[in-house]
Amino acid sequence: MSVGTRSTQGVSEACAGGPAELGIDPDQLPDGLVVADEQGRVICFNAAAARITALSAEDTIGRRLEKALPLEDLEGRRWWQLTDPYGGLAIRRRQPERNLLLPGGREVLVSAQYVRTEPTGPVHRVVVSLRDTEARRRTERSHAELIATVAHELRSPLTSVKGFTATLLAKWERFTDDQKRLMLETVDADADRVTRLIAELLDISRIDSGRLEVRRQPVDIGAAVGRHIQAYVAAGLAADRFLLRLEQPLPMLWADPDKIDQVLSNLLENAVRHGEGTVTIDITPTASPREGEDTGTSVTVSDEGPGIPEESMNRVFTRFWRGSKRGGTGLGLYIVKGIVEAHGGTITVGRGPQGGAEFRFTLPVSAPAYLS
Repeated sequence: MSVGTRSTQGVSEACAGGPAELGIDPDQLPDGLVVADEQGRVICFNAAAARITALSAEDTIGRRLEKALPLEDLEGRRWWQLTDPYGGLAIRRRQPERNLLLPGGREVLVSAQYVRTEPTGPVHRVVVSLRDTEARRRTERSHAELIATVAHELRSPLTSVKGFTATLLAKWERFTDDQKRLMLETVDADADRVTRLIAELLDISRIDSGRLEVRRQPVDIGAAVGRHIQAYVAAGLAADRFLLRLEQPLPMLWADPDKIDQVLSNLLENAVRHGEGTVTIDITPTASPREGEDTGTSVTVSDEGPGIPEESMNRVFTRFWRGSKRGGTGLGLYIVKGIVEAHGGTITVGRGPQGGAEFRFTLPVSAPAYLS
């Protein structure tokens, strides 16, 4: 009997409706799977288990579980002796996931299920699931980086706020009205910076947990872009720095106007701050990215700057990407992508016609059913 046959039979006997009955080879499973029979001998050791443990199926099939998969807890105790799946409590059905160590210190996430033919009968199968810890480590590193970034970004404005307010309280009479106004304007600007950072953190939390709410209503996307352009012109930028092109007729777009403003603000700010020349915004009707809808709206923002290096294209929408110029939290485009996808849309980055960066996002019309 081949290893593959033994593995599949072991799984099908251990799990009602398991991989064999579903026509799934254990080697197709994404997590490591190890199954031991009633004598405690390994009858299944799939490809993912071999990859995670750096052990081969040939060396483990037929061996006793504690020898084939020698695991220790973080205090150095042998896990199989500690849990005693075959001789322990007859009511125990499983072991929750925990971090354990293989010989050489390799860390894996392990959980186990005890399969009994009767509720308190002897163990018929021990089914062990193995997962690599690298994904968890990446998540933990990402959280640590987020905390460090937030702490750094908060320190500067809060130090400024504390310094100016303390100075004003202690020496109010010594300053002229113009000096007081300058200090208070600085405090106000730094308070806005802290507020924006907190809003970004809340957005990230909602995006990561899938709880970003989208409150849809009709949105005039052309007018929304026009308001942003007017704000830049009022702030001192030349009107000819922007070129807005609308292709008519545009379908009526149902979206969250505040969140769409957030997307437009971020993309236009990136083009103005990091790009050069004319910032071109094209708004066109297009095929909907959502199945079952015919039309959508596409917005393309491009500039004439140096653009984004090819090797960085796949990292633009990740956390903390800042490109060649430092500054900011590097969270803006990550949030933009989350907002667009929460609307059922897509966003891409590439090189524009004039060589600069080109961001293009497409939103489904998402009209309510009663308008269909």
